[in-house]
Amino acid sequence: MNFQQLRSVREAVRRGFNLTEVANALHTSQPGVSRQIRELEEELGIDLFVRAGKRLTGLTEPGAQVLPIIERLLTDAENLRQSSRDFSEHGVGPLSIAATHSQARYALPSAVKDFREMFPQVTLSLHQGSPQQVANMLINGEADIGIATESLAQYPQLVTLPCYTWSHAVVVPPNHPLLDGEPLTLQRLAQFPLITYDEGYTGRSHIDEAFKRDGIKPSIVLTAMDADVIKTYVELGMGVGIVAAIAFDEDRDLNLRGLGAGHLFAVNMTRLAFRKGAFLRNYVYSFIETFAPPLTRKVVDMASGAEAGEQFDI
Repeated sequence: MNFQQLRSVREAVRRGFNLTEVANALHTSQPGVSRQIRELEEELGIDLFVRAGKRLTGLTEPGAQVLPIIERLLTDAENLRQSSRDFSEHGVGPLSIAATHSQARYALPSAVKDFREMFPQVTLSLHQGSPQQVANMLINGEADIGIATESLAQYPQLVTLPCYTWSHAVVVPPNHPLLDGEPLTLQRLAQFPLITYDEGYTGRSHIDEAFKRDGIKPSIVLTAMDADVIKTYVELGMGVGIVAAIAFDEDRDLNLRGLGAGHLFAVNMTRLAFRKGAFLRNYVYSFIETFAPPLTRKVVDMASGAEAGEQFDI
């Protein structure tokens, strides 16, 4: 038994049983992947995969039971390497962060700057995606830390911690009727075409829930993944924007005006996550605390050892 065999099995599941993609991911050949899987099956004395001819189509029942053990073995092997590097290469190494656009654009920059001053020899890489993509990057080992909305807590493979709460804001061009000083209500908002986030992004579910609760059907004419795009089309006069409050800066967004909408939509929680069982190098703990000071090493370690479903508040 060897690690290449274990990686071949894990990647086969991750890549939807497409051996061509598995071979590309492992930098080997498709026959090589098939041989590694078959040799492991022979050693274990069980078939791990259901086959249709030479194609893999799914996991057998024994395969489904063995897969978590394979995942754990590979995680432990990576943890062993990371632990040794913490001693032999102190403060040197990579740190991969996956985040939604709003977090990457508005929440992360100051933390990244401060972290770089403390750890100049750490190579940072930043990946952007939807909350689901952020979670998948963590689960697949493509990122060390993920930062997104509450949806990260839905994945049992992840340890998630709350960072901070935030609300939405309404953005409009200067001289817009909503700037008349009258209270901002959902009814008033619904009188105008709206531009906001795609479903699944940046608290969009709370926006939809608020209108539905009041029995109002808004006219959403355009959706986008990030606030910069939304603000661009608001500037063009296409509608009223609903964005994360952190995304509006009156000194930067000179062609727009902002109205607080925290009273209209439920408060949102930004969460930080990492893969359950992963070894965190010392500088990873430092980054987490730099981004969210309440998330000390003690709190992070408590969360790592918590029972499934246990919640942590800050």
